[in-house]
Amino acid sequence: MSGRSEPVGGPSMGSTGEWRGRELGTKTVTYDETRPILYALAVGADASDLDLVFEERLRVLPTFALTLAQWAPDALGSAGAFDIRTAVHGTQRLRVLKPLPRSGSVEMKARVAEVWDKGSAAVFDVAVESEYFEATWSLFAPGRGGFGGDRGASARRRPETSPTGSLAVRTAPNQAALYRLLGDRHHLHIDPEAAKTAGMPRPIMHGLCTLAAMTLPLASSLGAHPADLAELEGRFAAPVFPGDALQIDTWKDTEATLFEAAVDGKTVISAGRVRFA
Repeated sequence: MSGRSEPVGGPSMGSTGEWRGRELGTKTVTYDETRPILYALAVGADASDLDLVFEERLRVLPTFALTLAQWAPDALGSAGAFDIRTAVHGTQRLRVLKPLPRSGSVEMKARVAEVWDKGSAAVFDVAVESEYFEATWSLFAPGRGGFGGDRGASARRRPETSPTGSLAVRTAPNQAALYRLLGDRHHLHIDPEAAKTAGMPRPIMHGLCTLAAMTLPLASSLGAHPADLAELEGRFAAPVFPGDALQIDTWKDTEATLFEAAVDGKTVISAGRVRFA
């Protein structure tokens, strides 16, 4: 996968609120059919899912867009908005506008849509737009709050009613090793020593891999095709480790399905919402 981007200008640290509205530049990413096929395999597609893994029938999973747009939150961290050693990915949102091409070029532009003041921390919303999708990364940055900004809305709470459905999904032991080939090669996902330095007992799954992997069984349970994903949202509540078994609870909403995922009773993805066209 290749791409070109314009440099990002801006302050380094400084007042947190000054980052609101900051343009992060544009980038065009070019890929061939190999990338979306590798992506489908990395998020749990089976070799028998020919319309996801066979180039002659290929339908690109919409969440593949998030690997194309990962440059934007990375650019914000590199520009000095927060300490990249302590900031974490809090929430991800995706809205699909039209299907991604099997191969070709995707042009994107990015900006800091909002900066929320959580007191001891700030949350930066990084919005990426293209003709194919709109995506927003919410990045939780400790030590960057207290600048007098709006606190923002609280995360959606777990519905008080009993789940209307339940799914069991097991991640693969080699899933993080495979997913990192899509571009996010942070050592935390492959190197045991890097994981220990970060306070983890072993390498962890990429949050975006876990979230995307859930869309395949969710689509199946709803009688939909995963490539027909229209909207997706989820909050990363706790780490997931390769090989973990996820228990996904679902609730029917007016136009979408709400969901939460847990491992051994501990919530790992909360405030989930998915809609298929």
